[in-house]
Formats: sequence, C-alpha cells, structure tokens
Amino acid sequence: MSNLNEIEKKIGIKFKNQDLLQQAFVHRSYLNENKDFKLDHNERLEFLGDACMELIVTDYLYNNYPNPEGELTNWRAALVRGTMISKIAKELGYESHLLLSRGESRSTGKARELILANTFEAVLGAIYLDQGYEAAGKFIKKYLIPYLPEIISKELYYDPKSKFQEIAQEKVGITPIYKVEKESGPDHAKVFVMGVYLEDKKIADGTGSSKQAAEQEAARIALDIWQENL
Repeated sequence: MSNLNEIEKKIGIKFKNQDLLQQAFVHRSYLNENKDFKLDHNERLEFLGDACMELIVTDYLYNNYPNPEGELTNWRAALVRGTMISKIAKELGYESHLLLSRGESRSTGKARELILANTFEAVLGAIYLDQGYEAAGKFIKKYLIPYLPEIISKELYYDPKSKFQEIAQEKVGITPIYKVEKESGPDHAKVFVMGVYLEDKKIADGTGSSKQAAEQEAARIALDIWQENL
C-alpha cells in the first residue's frame, strides 16, 4: 500500500477521512485480484468529481470572462479534457499510488492516460466529500485553471473535427470520414482507435475512451500533420 501522506503534502490537503483519499486510487481491476479489500473502486468518486470539476470551471469562467456562452463552453471543454487532467495527475505523482491489477499495472499510453484522468476526477470527488466545495474549488484553481491562458492564447479550444473538416473542404474539396480501426478493453474501460480519411487516404489515427474522443484526437493529429506539410 502506498503512503498517501505524500499525496496530501503534494496537494496541500490533510484528509479527515483517509479512506476517501485511498478509495480515489482504487481501480476496478484491483478488486478482481483483491476481493477482501476493505474499500470500493473509485468510479463513484470519479462520477462526483467530474460534475464538481465542471461546475467549478463553469463558475470561474462565468465570473471572470464576459465572453459569449459558445466560447466559454469551448474553453471549458479544452480545459477539462482527459489529456489535460491526466497530465496534471501525473505531475502530482498519482501514478505511483494507483492500485491496479497486475494486467492493468502494465498498461501504457492512452490506457494509462485514461486511468490517470479518472483518478484526477476521483481525488477531486474525495476532496469535495471530505473538505467541501470551497476546498475543491481551491484545488482546481491551483492546478487546472493556470492552463486556461495558454488555451485561449494558442486557440487550443477549437473543435478539431470541425476545424479539420473546414480546412480539408477548403484545400482539397473533400469531407473527412472516420473509421473504427481497433476496439479493445472491457466494457467499463473501452479504448477505441479511429482513423480519419480523405477519400481512401488515411491521414491519422486517434485513440480515446469513446469513438467521439478518438475521432477528435485523430482530427487533432491530422491538423498537426497538415500544418507541418504546408
């Protein structure tokens, strides 16, 4: 069992209920091999943390930016997406505290990124239950909100699929299509690989926890490839 005091020191929060913090790091797969473990997996905390994060970010955007609803929605989506929060989870050292099955402990790439993103949300849910909304808000403002200026200045909030379709139609007169290249993982943690094509030519692959997320990733990579070749 990992020493959760390291996490508490890192995030600057001392939990009243240590079990809540511990549960945030319990992946469903761990319980398959440790059936007598005293805590449940982290999916309910993840569900709560996801909603909490969206409300905190929405509250912050509403009170700090007078922009139209559409822009705020795009900024929020870019800020709370899995790639962003998994990166923060890694920086906070969450990876070494994960409780995973032997099989999941060998996962890498997008599969591990998804686990870390879910853990970030679960920890936030645990903070909310243990310390309240204000503490959860401070956590998000300390670790997530600082990425917002870069998202705005570099226009990272554009919907990649819409942007790639716009450019492809303008440059070559072709509408991109997306195809499932691969589907793996159990039902509760599916991983999809989607290819984006211009007619019969594949431009890029993208991976995600849903077909939509994988399509967005494929479009984002395709945009990068397109810009490099301009």
